[in-house]
Amino acid sequence: MPRRSPWTCVLWDVDGTIVDASDGILRRLTIALEHFGRRPPTRAELVHWIGPPMYDSFQVNVGMTPAQATEAVAFYRGLNKIDGYSTGAKLFPGMGELITDVAAAGIPQATASSKPEVQVVALMDHFDLSTSLTAIVGATQDEKTLSAKADIVAEALRRLAAAGVDISRPVLVGDRHHDVEGGAAHGVPVIFVRWGFSWPHESEGAQAAVDDVDQLRALLLVEENARETAADAVVGADG
Repeated sequence: MPRRSPWTCVLWDVDGTIVDASDGILRRLTIALEHFGRRPPTRAELVHWIGPPMYDSFQVNVGMTPAQATEAVAFYRGLNKIDGYSTGAKLFPGMGELITDVAAAGIPQATASSKPEVQVVALMDHFDLSTSLTAIVGATQDEKTLSAKADIVAEALRRLAAAGVDISRPVLVGDRHHDVEGGAAHGVPVIFVRWGFSWPHESEGAQAAVDDVDQLRALLLVEENARETAADAVVGADG
């Protein structure tokens, strides 16, 4: 039986949702923070770094001034260029197949990531997912002009609409409270994935929360005669 989606389009967070880039992020953060005389995070502390814009994280997590954070971001991004944007990154199990299957069902998709867009493009190319996406949206390179999740969600919806996509019933899939808040700013329901880098309470406000890719698949792709039931299940879920 044909499989469809209860949603007219799907927005994807990247870090912690599609891609596990924690090994590379930890390595580069260690180098960058030691360079600036700050203590690098432990792996357990990566939850404070993965998700928000790095420009904000350097200020919040290690007390840098905006000027210092700007310098630190530039240094950190320089390490990215040296390493290659996909070094140390891997897909969470089943995510590549799910995105491919959603595309095959004819459902337009876009990324909505706080990671700089040039890096998101490189990652999607590396994992052969670019052709499954109608738009690849991320932050600006300086992480100031466009970095807040709400603004990125708005830009993703704008680009989808410009491509002729029906954005009347979007859904955002993410793993941090920034995703929940960014979706809420535009009335976009959020499916929260628990395999990312988050605290348990961060799913509060999401319309549904899932523990594995099979549960996520069931909310994004359903048999054609069950489309409305699945959508209603997400809208009515308490997260």
